[in-house]
This record gives sequence, structure tokens and C-alpha cells, in this order.
Amino acid sequence: MKVDVLLGLQWGDEGKGKIVDVLTPKYDIIARFQGGPNAGHTLEFEGIKHVLHTIPSGIFRSNVINIVGNGVVIDPVIFQKELEKLSPFNIDFKERLLISKKAHLILPTHRLLDAASETAKGKNKIGSTLKGIGPTYMDKTGRNGLRVGDIFSVNFIEKYNALVEKHVGILKHYPDFSYSLDELEKPWMEGIETLKSLTAIDSEQFINDALKNGKRILAEGAQGTMLDIDFGTYPFVTSSNTVTAGTCTGLGIPPTKIGNVIGIFKAYCTRVGSGPFPTELNDETGELIRKVGNEFGATTGRPRRCGWIDLPQMRYAIMINGVTELSMMKADVLGCFNKIKVCTHYLINGEKIENFPFDVDGLNITPIYEDLEGWNCDLTQLQNFENAPEALKNYVSYLEQKLEVPIKVVSVGPDRKQTLNN
Repeated sequence: MKVDVLLGLQWGDEGKGKIVDVLTPKYDIIARFQGGPNAGHTLEFEGIKHVLHTIPSGIFRSNVINIVGNGVVIDPVIFQKELEKLSPFNIDFKERLLISKKAHLILPTHRLLDAASETAKGKNKIGSTLKGIGPTYMDKTGRNGLRVGDIFSVNFIEKYNALVEKHVGILKHYPDFSYSLDELEKPWMEGIETLKSLTAIDSEQFINDALKNGKRILAEGAQGTMLDIDFGTYPFVTSSNTVTAGTCTGLGIPPTKIGNVIGIFKAYCTRVGSGPFPTELNDETGELIRKVGNEFGATTGRPRRCGWIDLPQMRYAIMINGVTELSMMKADVLGCFNKIKVCTHYLINGEKIENFPFDVDGLNITPIYEDLEGWNCDLTQLQNFENAPEALKNYVSYLEQKLEVPIKVVSVGPDRKQTLNN
């Protein structure tokens, strides 16, 4: 058996949570492999909307194991609140949710460092979610971090205090930044006790044993390819590897065990926070997409920047990830247009290019668009792709031809039932 991977191909918010939820019945295990509570995976079914931040999106299926892998960073406070919101649904977390002992912990001081650093940047802010993600990964690579396995150690408090002391020393370099650590520590320690009540495992051994025993596993990515620390629009990126390669380091599986790679993308494009966005629409069209698509961050609530789909960016993401199939989300949102634009190339310094360049933030990029017919109708009641408007079918075929990867799923609404197989 091999591990299938599901991840975002744009700047996050593509709709990964919904597709994981739809696909979960085909799998025995759903595993998050990177990121932390900066993720916001939205699922909607039976008239209820759920937003998950750290817990994998297969948690609502009773016969599926959900694993928080070693590549994930966990904030005990946010994690506890997430569990509390799910408590009315009678989920057996002890059996259904497993936590890697090697997953790193976000301390209260990590959040303070994140806020202090972002504030000090002023107009050069990178758009951090202020969840402490970056400082936590910095401690991880700096070999100072605390992991889930440490909370069971007799000298855990000693380790915690040593790291906090280091952070407080760094915070002194931000004299204009004020904070109260005591207010943050009490709920954090309560969250640690909740973590202790769950099942912590050697996740890399568990997952590889599961593969040997024929279990079907889906790795769930967070954020999007263009936020990858190595291949995204640096420095306006997250602090982990959001691409397929991150599955190997974030779960402890070899590259030879990667199976299908499912790339999720919107029928248009969005971005939250700062950073380059070649096809951004700062006009009424962009505002209309935002309004119809309810484009506000699931984690931060910030309005998303909106634009047309970007094929140079998409081809780049498909190449980096080795995508084998695509799922197109939010086709229904474009139902208000007679014409739809697709960015096919960039014009940079008078040269027409089709590849995604280095450091797009420093370039004056003019998108080159091709106009396609829009479907200009409501898709939310569609039951199957065969009955879809011809303009939508043509849009899907056009993208398949340009991207050279089949689009297997077309989403026409937020509910799990509003999902069409192509």
C-alpha cells in the first residue's frame, strides 16, 4: 500500500477540508503532516459548518483513525477549544485521534514572539496569523523545542521554564511590546493536561506498520503550495513544507510510499495577508468574487484578496508536487459571470513567459489573459457533472488541456453533497 496525498495548489483556503471529508470513506487513516492552528479546514454537512485547525478532517467518520503527525505544531489551548467544540458530536477522541510524540508544542511565549516580531516589521509585515507558528518551527530547527512526548517526562516543567526564560530574554529586545505571560500560562497548562488524556504514539512506526498491514492512508496538507517555506512566494510564506515532499518528513514515510497526489484548487484564486498575487483584482470584479464566495479567512476572519485563476502558478505547483489528479472547488462562485478570464502567461519586461519566476514580489508582472465563456447560472443544485452547463464543461476541459492533469472532482457548494465526479 501507498500513502495518497491531498494538498492545496494555490495560497491556501482551497477547500481541502471538504474534499478530505468526502474522500475519507475510502481510507482507514487520515494524517495531518505539517502546519498548525494557522490552518482552517471547513467542512459542512447536515446543515452544520465545522472549522478544524489541528485535528484532521476525517474526525467525523467513526471508523477512521486520525493522526496529528510529527510535522505538525500544536497549541494546547487552541487544541482544547477545538475538542470542546466537537464534544456535542460524541466523538471517541481516545480511540479515533492519535497524536505524534514528536509533534512540537507552541508555547505562550511563541505567540508573544510572533506578535512582537510582526509588530516591529511595520509596513513590511508578512501577514502572519500570529499563532506562534514561525517561532515554534524556529525552535524546532534550533533544537530547542518542546515536543508532545516531553509532557510525560518528569522534568517537563524544568524544560518548559528553560525555554520560556530564553524567550523572555528575546522579548526584551522589543521594548515597546507589552504582555502578561501569567494570563496565558494557566489555560496553556490546562491544555497540556487535555493532551495527556489523549493517545500519544510513535506515529512514524504506527503509519509504516499500517501500510504493511494494507491500511489505506490519506495525508492531509495544510495551507497551500505557494506558502511553502522553500517553493512559495518567499518571504510571504508559512514555516513548513506544504508540498508533497513534506509528507515524508512530516509523517516519517519514504518517498517510495507516496501514491496518488490530489491537488485542490479554486476555479479562481485567493490569497490572505501580504505578498505577491499576480492576478489580483482590486476592482468591482474582485469584490464580487469575495462577496459571492464568502472569501474571509476561516482562521483569522481577514478578507481574502481575489483574482482570476493563474496557469503559470498552477503549472508550477503541479510540477513541484507531482500531482496526479485535480479537484476544482467553488465553481458555483463564478456562476455570476458571462465571461471568465484565465491567466495563461506573464508579461515581464516585455517578455512573455509561461513559467513561475523567482521572487515575483520584486517583478512588475502583467498577466496575459484569455477570455472564456461563463455559465452565468446557479450550480448549487447540480446532482451530477453530466448535467452541467456546457460552458462549465468547456472550462474544465480547457484547464485539463492546459495543466495536463485530469480534474476528477468539481465542487458546486460547501456541503459534502455538493460534489460532482467528473
